Amino acid sequence: MSGHSKWATIKHKKGAADAKRGKLFAKLIKQVEVAARQGGGDVDSNPTLRTMFQKARDNSVPLDTIERAVKRGTGELEGVNYEQITYEGYGPGGVGLLIEALTDNRNRSGSDVRSLLSKNGGSLAEPGSVSWQFNRKGIVKVDRSVEEDELMMVGLDHGAEDIEDLGEVWQVTCEPTDVNSLRDALEAAGVAVSESDTAMIAQNLVTIDDATVAKTLLALIDALDDNDDVQDVHSNVDISDEVMAELA
Repeated sequence: MSGHSKWATIKHKKGAADAKRGKLFAKLIKQVEVAARQGGGDVDSNPTLRTMFQKARDNSVPLDTIERAVKRGTGELEGVNYEQITYEGYGPGGVGLLIEALTDNRNRSGSDVRSLLSKNGGSLAEPGSVSWQFNRKGIVKVDRSVEEDELMMVGLDHGAEDIEDLGEVWQVTCEPTDVNSLRDALEAAGVAVSESDTAMIAQNLVTIDDATVAKTLLALIDALDDNDDVQDVHSNVDISDEVMAELA
């Protein structure tokens, strides 16, 4: 069940960079608010809200800030009605991109995403042309200090499908419906969990072995990540070891 995903490693490192840029809190709060609006404000009966609530806590969002977001979602406080949109596109090297957004203005978001793709060597794609290459999965990231065999023993009994070494953390993959119970089981076994979420995982990867193409692609993803409406960018890229070393 072990393996290594270079894209997951990049995403892990970019996540830390996003937090430093100060944009992560606003995006997480928006996700909490939408989850509460769609499924109610009880984390025990709304697994999506529980996942988003925990994701916000994992990233040090203050509890009172999260609770206000839940109340905006349930209508107890005035809030904005955000719409969920997934844009599909291609980046440099033919890499597929799924761009998940939450927006209160569909026209603005669509125009922004199209412009960012166009300015950074990408293009918008027809709906369905990229998404079929991805499956939504639950992911739980745990401290790298735990042994893989120990992690596997606990994980296999609670829905774990794969374990990847991201260098600083292990990433355990499962079905989206199992992500909360898997996290609970790992924490009950004394495993330090750093993050849990759901994500779109590529079935097949596009290998990039040109450093220039890789840099252009990462610049595109950075530009998309910096957009306030964009919540996440998923890709099927596999950057070669040689290029990874050059980019390090």
